[in-house]
Amino acid sequence: MARPRRAGGPGDEHRTNGTFFSAPRRLEGVQLVHESEREPPKILASTVDTADSIASQFRGLTFRRSLPDDYALAFRFGTARTRDVHTMFVFVPLDVVWIVDDVVRRVERLRPWRGFARETADLIVELPAGAATDVESGDRLVLEEDCTAG
Repeated sequence: MARPRRAGGPGDEHRTNGTFFSAPRRLEGVQLVHESEREPPKILASTVDTADSIASQFRGLTFRRSLPDDYALAFRFGTARTRDVHTMFVFVPLDVVWIVDDVVRRVERLRPWRGFARETADLIVELPAGAATDVESGDRLVLEEDCTAG
């Protein structure tokens, strides 16, 4: 499957009525796919938002009271380096996956308000708790175009 072209990137902030708008942006027609040697490819999320700007990365999933089962928030970075994730002001438990070159480095379930973890990544994906139960280090998680869309 062809990989989607990246729309915007870090520093691609949006302005609305002269005020800073920091909401994550929807990646239309993109899905998050789990690939493993243990089982056939599986779609983990068919609704994917991206947090590419500094402001949207800072905001993340804070103040969200629920997440749809098929949802993912992707934090894409230009290079792999140590990245922190916290759940301060996040009201729901999350499965967080750190990825380098599409290969999973770490999977962690973080509790609301007091979760914290750190790992090297060029992509971090936040999912509803339980969505990444079958994902392990060494598996692949890729953002792919949804061939069934429109």
